[in-house]
Amino acid sequence: MLDASTLFSLEGRVALVTGGSRGIGRMIAEGFLAQGARVHISARKADQCEAAAEEMGARCKAVPADVSTVEGAHDLAARFRAAEPALDILVNNAGAAWGSEFEEFPEKGWDKIFDLNVKAPFFLTQALFPLLKAGAGNGRPAKVINIGSIDGLRISPWETYSYQASKAAIHHLTRRMAARLIKDSVVVSAIAPGAFPSAMNRAARDKGDDYLASIPAGRVGQPEDIAAAAIYLASRAGDYVVGEVLTVDGGVVSACPPEMVEP
Repeated sequence: MLDASTLFSLEGRVALVTGGSRGIGRMIAEGFLAQGARVHISARKADQCEAAAEEMGARCKAVPADVSTVEGAHDLAARFRAAEPALDILVNNAGAAWGSEFEEFPEKGWDKIFDLNVKAPFFLTQALFPLLKAGAGNGRPAKVINIGSIDGLRISPWETYSYQASKAAIHHLTRRMAARLIKDSVVVSAIAPGAFPSAMNRAARDKGDDYLASIPAGRVGQPEDIAAAAIYLASRAGDYVVGEVLTVDGGVVSACPPEMVEP
């Protein structure tokens, strides 16, 4: 008989969440902690990273790092390796956006966004691959969860050209990485969030009511919504979900009538 009591447990597992000091990254980190994991969070600003880890409790550790360069990703991997012999769950959440009108969109708005949103998840996963393989065992795979966006699944009205392209890229990169890493019992998947209040999505944070007409669920996302999706993929419940992009958006992509347009 199926025992579902431990399907979503993360007891005894070790996770690393980039961009984990605030926003969606912190929501995921808190969800993992609630399910029994030990969580390391990384963020570029050391003071914010350390303060967030302290607020989340003794099972949360800060590993400040700037993963926007390959060298920074390697540095984070080296410091994590010095603290832990294995890694069960990696969440590639650190990201950025850039908005500018088409005629004025600068080259640096492409380079910065692709370096952090696409290159960083690849090279950090690559650098941590030995620890992920060490975390896989006893019939239990290690997990890599890339954070994409619904802006990589459909056209957004905002002129965030490089951001939307980068999120489409991370979704496809997830599938390509999944096809290779599953051979070593490392399951790669992704989440495509919709409107969640955060420093990067200030409109959802500050003007949530304005979003309601364009979201079939009638509300913006709450921390439990994104945490639950990440817990599902990270836990035993998601072991057979390989290379998928899980959309968590209140129905915007799949259930939004054509006449409904974001404000």
